[in-house]
Amino acid sequence: MSLESVKTHFKQWHRENDVMEFETSSATVEQAAETIGVSPARIAKTLSFRGEGDQAMLIVAAGDAKIDNKKYRQTFGFKARMLSPDEVLEQTGHEIGGVCPFGLAHDLEVYLDISLKRFETVFPACGSRNSAIELTLEELSEFSFSKEWVDVFLISQTQAAFHG
Repeated sequence: MSLESVKTHFKQWHRENDVMEFETSSATVEQAAETIGVSPARIAKTLSFRGEGDQAMLIVAAGDAKIDNKKYRQTFGFKARMLSPDEVLEQTGHEIGGVCPFGLAHDLEVYLDISLKRFETVFPACGSRNSAIELTLEELSEFSFSKEWVDVFLISQTQAAFHG
């Protein structure tokens, strides 16, 4: 059902047929990169955090980026707390490994991390553990109804130089 909700979401831009489904798992950054044939950094991973109150919020970041707790707290005003797998499923409608900012079960705030800005296109999941779509950063922003770009993830200088 989750994959179908994402395809339905993409219909408004006539992009539902661009969702790629794979025979193999793309549930982790490494699996997705290997399956698609791109560097892990170009996988747009979606992480679920506890926002203000009990509302979840999503941050989409480059596959090689790690959360920076200090930057997160400075940006949002509270500590970064990830949702449990059950909470992720309840809030997003997607299981871990297929979480994306499309076709969500609830209207959640979506943020895009600047770690993605190194790339012309990225590959977010599409609601299942074996799907993805290639999007430009502009498309990712538009299709996810993102609130804003944030700087809350870190990439190492080695990774930035290698992938830049």
